[in-house]
Amino acid sequence: MQIPSKYDASQVESKWYDYWMKHNYFHSEPDEREPYTIVIPPPNVTGVLHMGHMLNNTIQDVLIRRARLQGKNACWVPGTDHASIATEAKVVAKLKEQGIDKNNLSRDEFLKHAWDWTHEYGGVILEQLKKLGCSCDWDRTKFTMDDDMSEAVIKVFVDLYNKGLIYRGYRMVNWDPEAKTTLSDEEVIYEEKQGLLYYIKYQVEGTNESLTIATTRPETIFGDTAICINPNDDRFKHLKGKKAIVPICNRVIPIIEDEYVDMEFGTGCLKVTPAHDENDKVLGEKHNLQVIDIFNADATLNSFGLHYEGKDRFVARKEIQKEIEENGQLVKTENYINKVGTSERTKAVIEPRLSDQWFLKMEDLVKPAIKAVLEDGEVKLFPKKFENTYRHWMENIRDWNISRQLLWGQQIPAYYYGDGKEDFVVAENLEDALKLAKEKSNNQNLASSNLVQDSDALDTWFSSWLWPISVFDGIRNPENKEIQYYYPTNDLVTGPDILFFWVARMIIAGYEYRDEKPFQNVYLTGLVRDKQRRKMSKSLGNSPDALKLIEEFGADGVRVGLLLSSAAGNDLLFDEVLCQQGKGFANKIWNAFRLIQGWEIADIEQPESSKIAIEWFEAKFQETLVVIEDHFRKYRISDALMETYKLIWNDFCSWFLEMIKPEYQKPIDRVTYKAAISILENNLKILHPFMPFLTEDIWQYISERTPQEALIVSKWPKFSNYDKNLISEFDLASGVVSGIRNIRKEKNIPFKDTIRFSVINNENTASTFDEVIIKLGNLESINYTTNPVDGALTFRVKSNEYFIPMVGAIDVEAEIKKLTDELNYTEGFLKSVQKKLSNERFVAGAPEQVITNERNKEADALAKIETIKASLASLK
Repeated sequence: MQIPSKYDASQVESKWYDYWMKHNYFHSEPDEREPYTIVIPPPNVTGVLHMGHMLNNTIQDVLIRRARLQGKNACWVPGTDHASIATEAKVVAKLKEQGIDKNNLSRDEFLKHAWDWTHEYGGVILEQLKKLGCSCDWDRTKFTMDDDMSEAVIKVFVDLYNKGLIYRGYRMVNWDPEAKTTLSDEEVIYEEKQGLLYYIKYQVEGTNESLTIATTRPETIFGDTAICINPNDDRFKHLKGKKAIVPICNRVIPIIEDEYVDMEFGTGCLKVTPAHDENDKVLGEKHNLQVIDIFNADATLNSFGLHYEGKDRFVARKEIQKEIEENGQLVKTENYINKVGTSERTKAVIEPRLSDQWFLKMEDLVKPAIKAVLEDGEVKLFPKKFENTYRHWMENIRDWNISRQLLWGQQIPAYYYGDGKEDFVVAENLEDALKLAKEKSNNQNLASSNLVQDSDALDTWFSSWLWPISVFDGIRNPENKEIQYYYPTNDLVTGPDILFFWVARMIIAGYEYRDEKPFQNVYLTGLVRDKQRRKMSKSLGNSPDALKLIEEFGADGVRVGLLLSSAAGNDLLFDEVLCQQGKGFANKIWNAFRLIQGWEIADIEQPESSKIAIEWFEAKFQETLVVIEDHFRKYRISDALMETYKLIWNDFCSWFLEMIKPEYQKPIDRVTYKAAISILENNLKILHPFMPFLTEDIWQYISERTPQEALIVSKWPKFSNYDKNLISEFDLASGVVSGIRNIRKEKNIPFKDTIRFSVINNENTASTFDEVIIKLGNLESINYTTNPVDGALTFRVKSNEYFIPMVGAIDVEAEIKKLTDELNYTEGFLKSVQKKLSNERFVAGAPEQVITNERNKEADALAKIETIKASLASLK
């Protein structure tokens, strides 16, 4: 079989991926083996591959390929998330380009457009993951809007409602005016932003007096329904029972008293806007205040905003500032740092809004999930530091707002049959709903046409929190063979930014619906940052094109580059140079393989140097295997790769192959060759999870293989006892070889020239590696002595002294001239330093550190002169 001179990833990757797919290596069915299961964190169906996905899925593929090699029944379930907000926004934008307004479409018409979009663009990211080498069970690909997945979501909603855990409530919610939907508390990101504090005068009715109110949002004055003062504040006692006039709209509102008001903040007076602030809502309910909502769904002002109707809230804010300033009602403005809530999805500034929404009670549901992670250790977080974050979220949890004002998603299974707030039923389908409605209304004449289903969709996370269960149909068919076999899954790899959104909620769902953890271990990767520590993003232009990276460096090179920059649980600083290092590593291994394949094999005696080299490397391999296993146990994936990298680059390519390499144009003995191939194959096995394409390619070139003998389904190397002494003895021997090579280089002694060699063995080192040292150093022999060798070049390794007699080894005259020149230069340098130190003005005026540096230079020069003189003396 002709082996190409260079490794070309572009010619190899599709060939082996197609081969793996053709032979169904990625597919899993329940059998007698131990299962090893991973479910993919489902990326958005509209998404494309970015660096975070690359890292996350590379780690998952490493784990799944290793499990496969360990003989486990490896199952990696892929899929995508319907991403309600993101997908609906893209569909709406596309419709707009076509001149179609979403509001003019029926639900079914819009959903047809959404499905068309999904079929056209959805799954692109999964195809891109194949380019990276991800060995998912593509036959099991799931989508959170698949019929069976949606049915599971609806079933869970109905079950939780019947348990009294889901309720409908009129609450202050987080409103995203861009997506025009409510969000849960966890989907709001609070950022500190520079703003202004506006001091505005409110006229006290029937007097010339005014109150000054401090607010960050002057546009909300149209929703003011009271001014509140602290009853203990002597400054305002005379205003008890009076009324004030709201600027611009001139509405008369009561002045109320409540100890909630902070007398020290602002002016000590608070404007109360119950429709647009959570705390104001509480005050409003307590004092029975009117509630005035001044915003439309897109955060423009409605008719309550008078002549500002239809204007964006931020535009209106500037214009209102100008109007009240002209009216003499603006006292002053001050710079003010304010925490502003923004939408995690659209980045729009969140608007607090009163709305009827569906909520899930969390207080009792979270208890098993808290116990599992923080008390029993049934679910382990890696790194452990994230337990504190988990604890904070779970112990301060609020009810989950699960309804969204969107069309794309599972429609809430609530059916209304009357005008009252309680005139609804919750059921899995219209038929069941009609039966329940007839019972609840005591009206047998109701027809299905009298029922109207709630128009809201469920929060996307309400489907993905069931993911490890629903992908195996464990909600609809809780006793089926697959859920019984694959659940709980083993490892979950995801980002810490969705520890609460997704991870915690899956744990909650696991205990609620399986009475069991959904996974054993959660490995939380860091965020991908550039080498300047900036988060990678499109806006900064610092996020490389994932597919172009693969094209340039090969999938294996990119995988290595990502993992070399990734420390467990910490943000990783990505630099394309690391991908180049990965590509270089692939070339190094390829060239090593070609070197071995190029040797002629003969039935000749095995040299002692080769025999000991094989014994040493096999011991070194076993030592490394133990370290690698420990790293995998601790989810230190990058460290596991680095150990593998060092073993192959340093120990195998740089040392082992040199130790067994036959002399120029001479054959290698068959025993050594077979051992070298066996060692190479073991190296390929432990490297395969990290670099699957290169390793499979070399594996298949080594010999003709049946599909059952492919590397991807071979066996992980077994542990065996090894001689630790061999490893420590080689460490010393390699130091000796390096010492010999350094002297050869410094003294220009050609490698073809054999040299004599003596050693004082103060370490009582065994002679195990003497033949290796003789071969790699091209020595006549190794002479053990008890006395120093006069006139020899020397070096030490530990406390052993090594001697290379110079007679015949070097040009003595040339060496004397070189040392004399070096002596003259050093003596001249010493004089200049001593001249400075003898100058009293310099010593008196220079900083102490400068004087210290000069004295160190003097000492170094004196020591060097002594060494050079000793060397010259030995040559004469």
